[in-house]
Amino acid sequence: MSVMPMKMPGGSRRSKSYTARGLHSDSRLLHLGRIRWWTPAWLAMFAAFALSVLGINAIATTEPGFSSRQVMYLPIAVVAGVMVALPDYRHARRFVPVMALLSFGLLVFVLIPFVPSSIVRPYNGARRWINLGLMDFQPSELAKVVWILAMALWLQGGLKKSLRTFWGFVLPFVVTMIPMGLIIVEPDLGTALLFIPTLMAMLLTAGARFRHLLGLVCIGLVCIYLVVQGPIFEQLKPHQQDRIKALIAQLEDKDTYQDGIGFQGDRAKTISGAGGVHGLGAETTATLVRFNSLPEDHNDMIFAVILCRWGAYGAVATWSLYLLLGAGGFIAAAMARDMFGRLLAVGVVVMLFSQMLINTGMTIGVLPITGMTLPFISSGGSSLVMTWIMVGLILNVGLRRPRRMERWEGSTGSSS
Repeated sequence: MSVMPMKMPGGSRRSKSYTARGLHSDSRLLHLGRIRWWTPAWLAMFAAFALSVLGINAIATTEPGFSSRQVMYLPIAVVAGVMVALPDYRHARRFVPVMALLSFGLLVFVLIPFVPSSIVRPYNGARRWINLGLMDFQPSELAKVVWILAMALWLQGGLKKSLRTFWGFVLPFVVTMIPMGLIIVEPDLGTALLFIPTLMAMLLTAGARFRHLLGLVCIGLVCIYLVVQGPIFEQLKPHQQDRIKALIAQLEDKDTYQDGIGFQGDRAKTISGAGGVHGLGAETTATLVRFNSLPEDHNDMIFAVILCRWGAYGAVATWSLYLLLGAGGFIAAAMARDMFGRLLAVGVVVMLFSQMLINTGMTIGVLPITGMTLPFISSGGSSLVMTWIMVGLILNVGLRRPRRMERWEGSTGSSS
């Protein structure tokens, strides 16, 4: 034990003792995640709530029954997001292996052919949902969250040093192919595609070489060309080939597939364009949607309903809210107290933003139909809860900004 004299007011001195136990306790207090309530991450929460309310109103335009269910699920989703935001996000690291095993097991479970349809409900030939009674749970939604946590933990650890090498850069993609492959088999190609841009953003944040990312983008463009025009196209399933052909015909303004595989895309474009700048209102939109028999008007094609009811103003408002969510998430990532939190926030934002781009892109006819929902807006209980959990993670990171003595940790990526 050592004694350090300390000068007190009036010239007196007193001695303060420092012990090993006391120093250990002080160091633990330094790293406790004190909540700082003023954070830009609240922008993401506000945008998520506004998008959820927008979704309820859009669904009510054509499917009041589904809208009532969405109203019931929203408080549950918000509570789930708040519960995720309260405990320090760094505590989640110890549970990542268990969550990864659980997620992997559920992805395999929905693919087991002899599981009764009362438990795993096939829909349009896809096995993606587990019947929980009150709602259908989609394991791929959980897999997205768990995968982001696992990658954030991995990249902020020992792998970070090897990211500057080619094989160290490739290894995360090899591991990511495990959940991607299981989701593709369901089949759910749209959800599987979300992992690639999210991983690229997380790798860039973790310190990967830009030239490696650029090379991967070039390889991806070549693969897309081979799928559309090359020999890989012949290996696709017939309905996948038809969707690509329908998209090409749609871009060339041909009506070749309007009555077949391109019907959904053609109806979505027609209804979206009918709204014009100001929109047509709820009653006219509901009539047009019924008259044109738009499939999945409350789910995958909900953006077409927004465009028809509120016009270009509705589209701008929707995209602006997603931009606000992204801004709040990225600022929270920039202010994160460690690399794990930074990667976590970046992964969530890019995952949600990529899903929005794919959904709105396929609705307006610039991307093929993939069965992708619009986050916070499309009807669905489990998807709404999981997206709010993702926003809760952003808020969790934002609430725990570093103090001055911790800023070095956040800039170097070392874990506390």
